[in-house]
Amino acid sequence: MKGLWDRAKNTSSCWYFQASPIRFFLPTTRVGDALDSPRRQRHPLDMETTTTRAVGIIGKQVIKEAVKIRYCLYARKSTESEERQVLSIDSQIKEMLQLAERDGLEVVAMKRESHSAKETGQRPVFNEIVEELRIGKYNGLLTWAPDRIGRNAGDLARVVDLMDAGMLQEIRTFSQSFRNNPNEKFLLTILGGQAKLENDNRGINVKRGLRTRVEMGLWPGIAPTGYLNERHMDRKCQVVLDPERAPVIKKMFEKVAYEKWSGRKLYHWLRFELNFHTTGNKPLSCGNVYRTLINPFYYGVFEYPKKSGNWYNGKHEPLITKELFDEVQKQLKRDSIVRQSHEFAFTKLITCGLCGSTFSAEEKYKQLKDGTMRKYIYYGCGRARDHHCKNTYLQEEELIDQIIKALDQIDFNSFGIQHKFEEELRRFNKFQRGVLGLSKSNVTHEEVDLKTYVKYTLKEGTGAEKRELMGCFKSKIQITKGVVIIDTSTAE
Repeated sequence: MKGLWDRAKNTSSCWYFQASPIRFFLPTTRVGDALDSPRRQRHPLDMETTTTRAVGIIGKQVIKEAVKIRYCLYARKSTESEERQVLSIDSQIKEMLQLAERDGLEVVAMKRESHSAKETGQRPVFNEIVEELRIGKYNGLLTWAPDRIGRNAGDLARVVDLMDAGMLQEIRTFSQSFRNNPNEKFLLTILGGQAKLENDNRGINVKRGLRTRVEMGLWPGIAPTGYLNERHMDRKCQVVLDPERAPVIKKMFEKVAYEKWSGRKLYHWLRFELNFHTTGNKPLSCGNVYRTLINPFYYGVFEYPKKSGNWYNGKHEPLITKELFDEVQKQLKRDSIVRQSHEFAFTKLITCGLCGSTFSAEEKYKQLKDGTMRKYIYYGCGRARDHHCKNTYLQEEELIDQIIKALDQIDFNSFGIQHKFEEELRRFNKFQRGVLGLSKSNVTHEEVDLKTYVKYTLKEGTGAEKRELMGCFKSKIQITKGVVIIDTSTAE
């Protein structure tokens, strides 16, 4: 420093002294006080939480005003790599609050988020922070590391634009700070680009590892229903047969191939007869039944990625043969499926009292406390004339009860019902002679209460018998808001 004091010059605004090629500027009137000041030895992080901005010029001197920095603490954790995250959100907040207390930083808001930063503009909390920076709610960010702000160029560019506009004065991390100057903004973009590079490389490495696995015949994902993922580390990515579910999956293929079952019938069989559940303790949906039946994994091969045309022979044990799989694919064609027509007792015979559409029906199953399943049939408006009809559903048992109560209002064909009764009596006599061996038995009747026969048929008859009986009714039956209404105006 010899000769430094000799070249010290006094100016109107500051002392500066020159020791070529370095210049030192001290904003004070006493050079000795400035050199002896303890602030010259402070840690770079232990700085004033203010910045300056020009507010005017007097002569050749620029007048600057100190701007107080108010920080928002932002802690983020990626949900896609949660198990690999070194620091959780709570630990990030704890560390940064300790830093704020040590350096006297004013934290006016605290935001936390569990979201990946790979894609631009997809983080709702970060987008909220950007908007609050624009309106001046705070002008500084406090976060654990630059990669917490963003791992994509789009979000990083938004942050730099805010710094250029003066809305973001400083970004403070655990080991660095970035202010609105070219060098520190350049360093911020470099660190953000490095985080994006790590993400891109990670994706490439994962894809390379998956390609290696499938070339070895190993399934790279969750095992399909009927198989289990091997849990031992020395057999990682291998799948084994599920002793509980594999036999059921095999029966599914056999029932479609040999018994001509449809996917819908399989679904009801699995859901209501077997009470079949997947490893996630959920019933197999109808869509998953079809996806299972067309999955070639079960006979030993698989395609990866899907629709790529790249096929691999798996190392897993096949559940079915290739011939059985091909037979199932033939049966799954629409013109090969044997469909069972299911016509309910009162469909198309009852009309809606609101819109005039005919009623349709559907079956519902409910598991009782004793473990058994009970079937319910509900009738509702088919909405052929009004897609927004508000008519309610009515259970079949209640519907029959209301029809029986309204029998006195119903006009029916007595001759037709009499004929059906006599035909039923002949069948009963034939049953006694042919099955029970009562050859001399021949039941006769003198008078028949047709309403009693109608009630019996509605209560105990089959669906076909109920439909034949309803064909003898001259009065039309309507349902409005769960109430049966007899329309006698159309009776012949």
